[in-house]
Amino acid sequence: MSVLFGILWPLERFNTAILAIGKLIAVTALVVMVALILGQVFFRYVMNAAPNWTEEGARFGMLWMTGLMAPLAYRMGGFVAIDMLERALPRMIAGLLTLLILAISLWVLVIAWERGLNNHLDTLTGRGCSASLRWPFGIEIGRCGARFQNNYQYASLWVGVNLLIAVNIELMLRQVITLLGQGDRLTSFKSVEVAGAE
Repeated sequence: MSVLFGILWPLERFNTAILAIGKLIAVTALVVMVALILGQVFFRYVMNAAPNWTEEGARFGMLWMTGLMAPLAYRMGGFVAIDMLERALPRMIAGLLTLLILAISLWVLVIAWERGLNNHLDTLTGRGCSASLRWPFGIEIGRCGARFQNNYQYASLWVGVNLLIAVNIELMLRQVITLLGQGDRLTSFKSVEVAGAE
């Protein structure tokens, strides 16, 4: 049992710290995304000339917001869940079912990790240059020069999946500890900020 807690506690601290940083970045990305969309609407309908980069900039913010907030929502139980069967089963069987579902989720996430790396980051599209997003002040970085390389936005999927895998492993460890009767020793990270559909 001490081995499980020895693995869980550092992973729990890592997830707490990295997800707090991710939340801050995601909220910033959301603010930038909303500002770009509002700016685009204003310039298009009031000034009759919208900048061509605002749509791609908003998409950039949306992708990173999603990639960084999904692991936090997963950890807090913020995803939609149908738990009628789990509630109807005896506690031990329900716990084993939850562990099985977490194992299947880990399998899917490992496949998504490979797809995110090989189908988005390290592809012709990922290595391509953005159509309209440019570095500020004419700075030139990498092979795209002053334009963003596409994998800066596609990396959001891969980073999000990495964080989801870390959270999934933590949830699996917590479930095993709970099944072994030591669930009362676990710290609760359920937040009142996450609303549920009860």
